[in-house]
This record gives sequence, structure tokens and C-alpha cells, in this order.
Amino acid sequence: MEKHITAPITDDVVNGLIAGDFVYITGTIYTARDAAHKRLYEALSDNKEIPLGLKNNIIYYMGPSPAREGHVIGSAGPTTSSRMDKYTPLLLENGLKGMIGKGRRSEEVVESINKNNAVYFAAIGGAGALLSKCIKKSEVIAYDDLGTEAIRKLEVENFPVIVVIDNNKNNLYDNV
Repeated sequence: MEKHITAPITDDVVNGLIAGDFVYITGTIYTARDAAHKRLYEALSDNKEIPLGLKNNIIYYMGPSPAREGHVIGSAGPTTSSRMDKYTPLLLENGLKGMIGKGRRSEEVVESINKNNAVYFAAIGGAGALLSKCIKKSEVIAYDDLGTEAIRKLEVENFPVIVVIDNNKNNLYDNV
């Protein structure tokens, strides 16, 4: 089924998503990859402030290429999600509602998605140039020293993803 949602997302939105749904996201999402996840995890573990609110937000696992002249951002394809698995349960416990990436997730992450009423979306790998056209604004908000792995705030319009793991542990990778 095709659905259009606005980010940040609520429990009601998550409850309406089923593995296999084609979803178009409009609104605000954030980017973070390995190095940024490590910093977020360490700060949360030490009860320190983090540079973004996780509650109801979506994190996109991507590091963009430099923007070409006249463009908001360069190629913006997903990275392999399993690299964030060791950090993900703590972020979900702190209010994160969605993740966008590619590839399988660990059983621990699947359980945490279920426990915390969240969702895992996949973006199409190899389609970074196409996906970048859905990004209307990009701003580094934290960890600028990480370069392309800095945390960015993105404004997206009709950003195409597929629900891979829903809040009931339905996993598209297991069913295909």
C-alpha cells in the first residue's frame, strides 16, 4: 500500500505502517552514521545532552557527497544499517521512532523496534542521486568535525522508502 506521512512521526503513524508499505516522507528527518551514532550513544550512556531531540524523529543512515553547484546536497543514498545496530536500542529507548537505511537488522534491533513502537524503512541503494532530489534543505547541526558523517537536519518532500520492519516484528526481508 502507498502512504504519505509527515515527519516527525507519532505512535499513530507508526501503528498504521505495515512491512511492505511504500511510504513517502515529507518533513524533517536527520542524518547520522557510525561515528555520530557512537557519540550519541556515549553521551546518552553518560546521561549527557545530545544535539538533537530523538522523540518521534527519524534518522537516515547516510553521508552525502558534496553538493554540486545549484543543488542542496550531493548524492544521498543509504548506508548499511547493521553498522548502527549496537547503538540503536538505546536511541529507540530515548524516543527515536524511525530509521532509514539498507539491509538487515539484528534480532536485538527488531525486538527494540517492537518494544519501543518504532519502524525501520529502507531506501533504495544505488539511487542516491535520485533521492537527493527529494531533499529541499540540508543543514549541519552537530559534529561538524565528522565531515560527511556530521549530523544534518534535512527537509524532505515525498522521500520514497519502504517499510521493512514494522512495530509488530513483520520483516520484509524474512518474507521475500
